[in-house]
Amino acid sequence: MVQITATEVNKLRKTTGAGMMDCKKALQEADGNFEKAIEIIRKKGQAIANKRADRDASEGVVLAKLNSDKTMGAMIVLNCETDFVAKNEDFIGFAQSILDKAVENNPADLELLKQTKLDDKTISDKILEQVGIIGEKLELAYFDKISAAQVVTYIHPGNKLATIVGFNKTTSEQVAKDIAMQVAAMSPVAVDKSDVSEEIIEKEKEIGREQARREGKPENILDKIAEGKLNKFFKESTLLNQEFTKDNKKSIRQYLQENDKELTVTAFLRYSLNN
Repeated sequence: MVQITATEVNKLRKTTGAGMMDCKKALQEADGNFEKAIEIIRKKGQAIANKRADRDASEGVVLAKLNSDKTMGAMIVLNCETDFVAKNEDFIGFAQSILDKAVENNPADLELLKQTKLDDKTISDKILEQVGIIGEKLELAYFDKISAAQVVTYIHPGNKLATIVGFNKTTSEQVAKDIAMQVAAMSPVAVDKSDVSEEIIEKEKEIGREQARREGKPENILDKIAEGKLNKFFKESTLLNQEFTKDNKKSIRQYLQENDKELTVTAFLRYSLNN
């Protein structure tokens, strides 16, 4: 058997991030061939990934980051199986390195992000390696981004919820933060009434009619009642029409216009692992 030195084991460990014993066994199996040992480590990751394909990777982190001039924000979700791993600094650091590449390269979608190079491998291959190292199913489950005149991000403590908000013009950090936290707290479905799909509108009207019908209301006023309930839905579920969480006497639209008559939100993203 080829003698494996501690230096070789350490080099493989630094290259792959795998444990010392895993690296030693891989080198022994590869008869000291470094590249073959790397492949063995990767294959181990693949084997674990296949074995755990039916496991539920419902834990993880939600992270968001801005580019240098705050005109683009990106968000990723890296899932794992346990909260223990999700809170691990190395796991969070790995997720952050993926997010850094997303901001740097600005890929069009999740699949292109997975094919982006991180060090000397694609992000997909890096995730596969981490499966072998951590021993849990990992999945890069989500990636999206917003570009606007000004963008702000918010990550709720614990890395389970994040938001990104785009504005049509620059505003103060406080105003931007307030809106990002509003999105986090109130989970709107759209920016304004006009952004709600016809499918959702018709669904809400039908719910309103059915509720009124069960309450014994006459058929000839069901549509009017449904319109009233739809307006309540718009007020509660569209960002600009929601009550401001810091002052429920004003809407988000009013709050923005108090700061700048022309200021509005162009888009937002919200992702939570808890709902």
